[in-house]
Amino acid sequence: MSELLKIYFKTDEICTDSRAISPNSIFWALKGEKFDANYFAEKALEDGAAYAVISDPKLAEQHKGDSRYIYVENSLKSLQDLALEYRMTMDIPVIALSGTNGKTTTKELLRALLSKKYKVHATSGNLNNHIGVPLTLLSMPIDTEIAVIEMGASSPGEIKTLCNIARPTHGLLTNVGIAHIQGFGSFEGVKKAKGELYDFLNATDGKVFLNVDNLTLVNMAHLVQPEFIHKYGCEYEGFHIAPVDVNNPFLRLITDRNFSNTSTDNILGDSNKIEILTNLIGSYNADNVLAAWTVAYYFNISTEQMLDVLKSYYPSNNRSQLEKTEHNVLIVDAYNANPSSMDAALDNFNNACFDNKIVILGDMLELGHDSEIEHKKVILKLEMMNLEAVYLVGAEFEAVRGDNVSKNSNNIHYLSDVKALTKLIANFPLKEKTILIKGSNGIHLTDIIKYL
Repeated sequence: MSELLKIYFKTDEICTDSRAISPNSIFWALKGEKFDANYFAEKALEDGAAYAVISDPKLAEQHKGDSRYIYVENSLKSLQDLALEYRMTMDIPVIALSGTNGKTTTKELLRALLSKKYKVHATSGNLNNHIGVPLTLLSMPIDTEIAVIEMGASSPGEIKTLCNIARPTHGLLTNVGIAHIQGFGSFEGVKKAKGELYDFLNATDGKVFLNVDNLTLVNMAHLVQPEFIHKYGCEYEGFHIAPVDVNNPFLRLITDRNFSNTSTDNILGDSNKIEILTNLIGSYNADNVLAAWTVAYYFNISTEQMLDVLKSYYPSNNRSQLEKTEHNVLIVDAYNANPSSMDAALDNFNNACFDNKIVILGDMLELGHDSEIEHKKVILKLEMMNLEAVYLVGAEFEAVRGDNVSKNSNNIHYLSDVKALTKLIANFPLKEKTILIKGSNGIHLTDIIKYL
């Protein structure tokens, strides 16, 4: 056992924000391109931290002999090494979740389902990167029975790094689409980077939960041995998605398939008919629901328990949420946006039997050289939809404003930012509408909700 792990076991938690120090914690002074937390180590100790891990040699020399200061050459690498060491003290299933869209929703559904039987520790918020995953692992209570670790990536090699830290025993990719092209370079780059999860599980005989309706995922998993694959999928399991309208807007999955003669590994057990009721908006969430269901079934959560959990689960964090305000019905999916999730959200909204449809969209960020063409595609799609009005917010949409002029473009409004949108809606209020709100989190579309 390393000295750092011994010290960690004597403390209560690790803090990386000097403004949120808790008593008996370790302040971990991370250093980035634009910040250096070493400067705040002394203040953190004054505020109650028991130790400060630092990487500044001058600071270490200045406080030589003070055991509260722990010098390391690289504070990030030391954090990751400690997380791995701590994780390896726990012989438990660790489920890694990644994908372009739906991973957080799937993670939260899975947390709720598995908690019916196990003590579950899952990623909090968006702590899914090279810093967040180590912090997630180090915040695991010692009596955790199953860990659900969300893994995000914006460049090649990141999923591999996170797998080497978390050492997952099971894994799932929700899907792979066009996102973070600026970091991945191309869609092929996205697939290769996300496929690092399959590569790790294949090398370690880990279990892969695979949506066999998704041919991209099937092809990516071709090297994984069949005995380590657990299959699922709407078509594979015989589900259909019930139609929705303003009175019944939530996702419902129904199957009439008779499972009496199928293999024993089907995710529905022995039931002849299943109706899954949810409080999620959007047919694109069907795969997320079945992914969580599949993993939960594998870990012996009963069908009755799963139906009850899914019926009572309500989404949060501006993901697939339905909100009824005094004046309108809002479908809020504004935490993130990329071409594949935008396409799915618009298709779902177009096909739903809602009245007086309006769309408010924000830029899709981090698309690099593909940004222009992808934003043009969205506008062309909008022109084919039956909508009362469209509000497009952000510099990326404005940049292609003059490239998509057609006879259907008069109801499309371009705004530079949310402040401009707020001013427009203040002068021309929206009432008795059904409004889809979707965009990258950096556009801050959630700021408009209070005006609707």
